[in-house]
Amino acid sequence: MYQMGIEIGGTKLQLAVGQAGETSFLEIVRHDVDRSLGAPSILSVLEVEVPRLCQQYQISGVGVGFGGPVWSDQGVVQTSHQVRGWDHFPLGNWLHERSRCPVILANDCDTAGLAEARFGAGMGKSSMFYITVGTGIGGGLILNGRIHGTSRPAAAEIGHLRPGLDACSPSQTIEALAAGPAISEFTARQLLVLTETETLSSDAREILDSCEGDLDRLTTRLLGIHAGNGNSIALRAFAEAAHALGWGIAQMITLIAPERVVIGGGVSLTKPHVFLEPLTKFTETYVFGQLKDSYDIVPAALGETVVLHGALALAQNA
Repeated sequence: MYQMGIEIGGTKLQLAVGQAGETSFLEIVRHDVDRSLGAPSILSVLEVEVPRLCQQYQISGVGVGFGGPVWSDQGVVQTSHQVRGWDHFPLGNWLHERSRCPVILANDCDTAGLAEARFGAGMGKSSMFYITVGTGIGGGLILNGRIHGTSRPAAAEIGHLRPGLDACSPSQTIEALAAGPAISEFTARQLLVLTETETLSSDAREILDSCEGDLDRLTTRLLGIHAGNGNSIALRAFAEAAHALGWGIAQMITLIAPERVVIGGGVSLTKPHVFLEPLTKFTETYVFGQLKDSYDIVPAALGETVVLHGALALAQNA
């Protein structure tokens, strides 16, 4: 018997068939998501692919990592912040009707954390906190190989910590300071100030030339390349993000005391001196002293299929 894992995100939809813990899949299907078409477009693909895969393979269970908050114990999507049409959708029952298999639904970051804890960078640790740093910042707490907080409306949402007593608005978060868009926006503000007040440095010109002077085309991935090559402006932008997130990680460690913190997502793919090393330094600055040598911070190991590996692990227990 095999399991089916499904990842539903804001930019991609992936399905895989395999067995939890195996390094490869029997089959993997990927579709790009057109956000403008909403949830019905994603469901139309699942309507075709889920029965087909169930007919082709002996499927014992289905696991789903969904890109947004869910009620896991009910199998219901709360909402999606990226794709319209998911509000209060009973995705678990919908998939059960089409697969005739038990279905387990979880948030995609929790699902990725489960995969890293069981098969990746968190193996061998009884407590692990997973953080994805990309377009947004999400978290997942894995204790003894299980996702913590599945019966709660939300859990481990480190990106939504409010940094400081003056952060009274829901928009004033770690995510707003440290996710990919924040890094791009910080750099753009630096460049605007430089162009208005002084002669551009070679580092400023390098970044402006790479986006042809259009700051709207300035991506975090592009800045990561510049920072990796030693560009001082790009390095400062990543350091600012690492400072904010490092503060947040320190608060989390002080409260939860996990043995390992695993960092995934696109921002984590930069060279270690760009993000991971300053992140570790800032975490040490703010963490409770008694815990300073009790944890480590490491990069994720499973790459872009991490949610699928976690979804198969969910399906194994369906």
